[in-house]
Amino acid sequence: MPHRSRARVPPDRCAPATRPRSSSRPCSPRRRRTSSCGRPYVERVSSLPGRWHLLVLSEDWCGDAVNTVPVVARLAERCANLDLRVLGRDANPDLMDAHLTGSSRSIPVIIVLDEAFVERVWWGPRPTVLQRWVSGQGQLLEKTTRYREARTWYARDRGRTTLEEVVSMLERAAAG
Repeated sequence: MPHRSRARVPPDRCAPATRPRSSSRPCSPRRRRTSSCGRPYVERVSSLPGRWHLLVLSEDWCGDAVNTVPVVARLAERCANLDLRVLGRDANPDLMDAHLTGSSRSIPVIIVLDEAFVERVWWGPRPTVLQRWVSGQGQLLEKTTRYREARTWYARDRGRTTLEEVVSMLERAAAG
C-alpha cells in the first residue's frame, strides 16, 4: 500500500547496488512461468523523467519479501532510470520505524527516492488486495493455513499485482 513521505535519506545509504552480470544461459522453464516483469512495466518506468532510486527494507526469512523483492529487482535491472538497493530491516531500525504498517515492522518496504535522494512515497509490505485479505478474513485462519493461502495467492499472481502497484506508485511520484 503506497504511503506519502518527504523525508530525506542520506545518499550513502542509497548507493546503487551492483547489478549481477547477465548470463548467456536461458531462463529455466520454472523461472519463465514465475517471472512477470513484462515489457509494458519496463516501458512505463523507462518513460518516467529523471532517475529514481528504490530502497528496500527486507530480510531473507520473510515470505512476502521472497515473493515481491525479486520481481522488483528484475524491474530495476531492466530500467536504466531505476536503481535498487536492499537493506536489512534489523540493521536499519531508524528507517524501519519511519515506515511502520500500523504499529508493526512489516517487510518488505519499498521506499521511492527521487534524484536528490528525497523520499517521495513508500509501499509495503504486500499488494493491497492480499494485505486486505490478511488483515481481515485471513485472521480467522490458523497461521499455517493463512501462510499457505498467501503463498498460493503469490504463485497465481506471479508478481503482476506487485509490479502494477510499484509502477503506479513511481508514476504518481514522478507526477508530483
